[in-house]
Amino acid sequence: MEIFHISAECYPMAKVGGLADVVGALPKYQENAGHDVRVVVPAYDTKFRNENNFDCVHWGTVKLGNFNFPFSVLKESTDKLGYELYLIEINELFNRPNVYGYEDDIERFLSFQIAVLDWIIARNKIPNIINCHDHHTGLIPFLLQFAYKYGTLKDVKTVITIHNGLYQGWFGFDKLYYLPEFDLKHVGFLEWSNSINSLAVGVKCANTVTTVSPSYLNEINYNANGLESLFQSVRNKSKGILNGIDIEVWNPIKDQMIAENYSIENFEIGKQKNKEKLCDQFDLDPSKPLFSFIGRLFEEKGGDLLPQASALALSEHFEEINILILGSGNAEIESQLTQLRNDYKGNYNVFIGYNEELAHLIYAGSDYILMPSRVEPCGLNQMYAMRYGTIPIVRRTGGLRDTVIDFGDEGNGICHDQASVGDICYSINRAVKLYDDKINFKTVLRRGMAADHSWESVCQEYIEIYNLIIQQNEI
Repeated sequence: MEIFHISAECYPMAKVGGLADVVGALPKYQENAGHDVRVVVPAYDTKFRNENNFDCVHWGTVKLGNFNFPFSVLKESTDKLGYELYLIEINELFNRPNVYGYEDDIERFLSFQIAVLDWIIARNKIPNIINCHDHHTGLIPFLLQFAYKYGTLKDVKTVITIHNGLYQGWFGFDKLYYLPEFDLKHVGFLEWSNSINSLAVGVKCANTVTTVSPSYLNEINYNANGLESLFQSVRNKSKGILNGIDIEVWNPIKDQMIAENYSIENFEIGKQKNKEKLCDQFDLDPSKPLFSFIGRLFEEKGGDLLPQASALALSEHFEEINILILGSGNAEIESQLTQLRNDYKGNYNVFIGYNEELAHLIYAGSDYILMPSRVEPCGLNQMYAMRYGTIPIVRRTGGLRDTVIDFGDEGNGICHDQASVGDICYSINRAVKLYDDKINFKTVLRRGMAADHSWESVCQEYIEIYNLIIQQNEI
């Protein structure tokens, strides 16, 4: 079948979070399974865009109310990602370095969705499935069904995959005229709490709703930033599918971004050499257990808890542990974390920003990865960590609940229930004791490395959903 994935992010073209990793990997495995897969994202001004060759395969003009934006569809010329990657080039809106955070984001992603559909209809070939990802593409299922200009596409089956339901793409009805003309009797599909809610639209209109873990599907029924009743009402067409990870990219046996390659059979020497390089880079002692955090420094990820939790843990285990933070986000959190360097020099450090190569080295060289998330629809960091023999310390929520079992229950990590400084410090205390129990520590580590989080089985679950909704149309 022909499958389109429409997304605001796709690694390595543009990455802010886990959405990019999923959209960068799942299509490759679907292509390997024998399907024709195309991924479409905006043409941001990124390193990947500038360092690779693209062919223009279509051009046109997006009409957004009274505005007209010329656009081009660019295809990556070599299919180096394992599938066909297309960029929607609207220079006035997307020729910028960042993915999000602009005052005209509503206009940017509305134009993107309209341009995608204008191109698809111009191809004169109807795809079998359009898989939309998050609210940035949530209007596509509505437009396919009800916009007059896309009438020949109205039978295309759609899936909306929710990576994070907290972000919903709200905008007012004063911008309704941006949308292509449709029968106004269907305007109710757009409305939620007297506004247009892009995510709600996608959930209402798509044939199937998927979330990125089974537990997250349960959680959004009672914690979904105002959409709880909607998710309850569509439960019969929803499924939670746990994300996988790209085991070709995240593979300590052949990862070129780390100092020493290793496997589950010889991890001790390999991890130690990576730890030594990492500690040398950040002025830490490689003989001590290293606790690391990789991620966005926002409340959602528990980032606001890290400064106090780090200070308390370092005080309680004075000169006995190391903590390393890699991330960016809230300016106040960044400042607090940076300040700690003055108080705990030699046992603590922080890198504000994001660096993909450094992230790989941290996974390879750390003993523990901290994930005190308040919300974690799936989480990939814990899977990357376990793949590299780093034990995750997680709060039980979303996909963390589905992938990490406490070592006290013969599992692969350390778990706590509350997003609190106290719970984080208690888990660090347990981790220090586990680290000193070398036999048990290695057993827990090996359980994580042995876990199968590859995309093959996940890919098949998506294909089964696609086949099911296509067959429903044929019955």
